[in-house]
Amino acid sequence: MSEMDDLAAFAVLIEAGSFTVAAQQLGCSKGQLSKRISQLESRFAVVLLHRTTRRLSLTAAGAALLPQAQALVVQVERARQALARLKDDLAGPVRMTVPVSLGETFFDGLLLEFSRQYPQVQIELELNNSYRDLARDGFDLAVRSEVANDERLVAKPLLAWHEMTCASPAYLEQYGEPLTPAELAAHNCLLNSHYSGREEWLYHQQHDLLRVRVSGIFASNHYTLLKKAALAGAGIARLPSYVLQTALADGSLRWLLRDYQTRSMPMYLVHPYQGGLPRRTQVLSDYLVHWFKRSGEALDRL
Repeated sequence: MSEMDDLAAFAVLIEAGSFTVAAQQLGCSKGQLSKRISQLESRFAVVLLHRTTRRLSLTAAGAALLPQAQALVVQVERARQALARLKDDLAGPVRMTVPVSLGETFFDGLLLEFSRQYPQVQIELELNNSYRDLARDGFDLAVRSEVANDERLVAKPLLAWHEMTCASPAYLEQYGEPLTPAELAAHNCLLNSHYSGREEWLYHQQHDLLRVRVSGIFASNHYTLLKKAALAGAGIARLPSYVLQTALADGSLRWLLRDYQTRSMPMYLVHPYQGGLPRRTQVLSDYLVHWFKRSGEALDRL
């Protein structure tokens, strides 16, 4: 225990009037409390108490120290109450960083909906595909596809997305619909330049792994641009399911090769580890988890 803890224990002891009652209040044994008082006396090289079987009485040194110890207890309680008020306060800023494509797809409408319910929460949203150190860079929340083994962070599953092969009705009407992955080799495919193996698309069917060499006249590392190209009829794309929900629902894109499985990736909502989140951060965290659960269920119904 620290010197401040021992001073606080001394003040509690005098207020309680006995080692038994004070030990119960402090959540320790009588022996542990007696040892803490002895350590305090040794540290200051004074005797603080006259101990008898019937009662405790202060020495002159104890009487001089008691007001300071009591003031310390009051300050600790005020600090605790201030932090409690801060945690319970719904007003204030929440800083959040999310991947670019996810932010462009969901977060404008999502956060607008959240703000209608919690108008006093001020959200600062950064769209960034780079890794951000949340504590160092001052972020309260983040969405990530990978969670490192970092004891400083708490991660909650947010959604699981998989790649979907898609094309516009206009493209399919002109060039035909591929019915197997092998037929993609004859089509103009929109390639993701973020991946070094962008010209090899993988599919699974039962226990078989199918590797298909594809090619095309357009590549980008930006999901939104690939989606726009697919909508314009420029070719066949493989995109995360979360960017396709509206386009598949309204028919502007069609899901191809549905009987073949593609890779699946989780997304996590992450925040720095701490004793308790401020209330405004907690309500946003809960809202995101529930919102994406509903969104995933809607996608599964397509």
